[in-house]
Amino acid sequence: MKIRVGFGYDVHQLKEGKEFWLGGIKIDHIKGAVGHSDADVLIHVICDALLGAANKRDIGFHFSDTDPKFKGIDSKILLRETLDIIAKDGWAIENIDSTICLQKPKINPYIPDMKSCLAQVMRIDQADISIKATTTEQLGFVGRQEGISAYAVVLIRKE
Repeated sequence: MKIRVGFGYDVHQLKEGKEFWLGGIKIDHIKGAVGHSDADVLIHVICDALLGAANKRDIGFHFSDTDPKFKGIDSKILLRETLDIIAKDGWAIENIDSTICLQKPKINPYIPDMKSCLAQVMRIDQADISIKATTTEQLGFVGRQEGISAYAVVLIRKE
């Protein structure tokens, strides 16, 4: 068996009046993330980490933010396509560890629903998905509630 590790990082601006999608679910909040797609920062970092681990470049290479076909797209579709890309070379997910950096709203109550949604999309066990949340203690763009960032590390395997 061969294994590889991948890392992902992403940032999105937050703006009033935008829908807030995170981990594949819609969260009720006065601000939402700005992006070409639905701006789901958690799914984007998972895609980047998976693509990196499989040596398949990054999310922007496969799903360009200048391509009108991806305008407003549900990031769960991008995640499914990412899994198809890595599966062509025989790679499968072993586990995912992620951290969301957001001042408000508090994310902990939404984590079980995010894990359930992502597990269904990726067809893996919820126990193989770790989602953590933190603030930046009101420091920087996250602390000022101007943006959201996320990190993910994935382990993939090939039999």
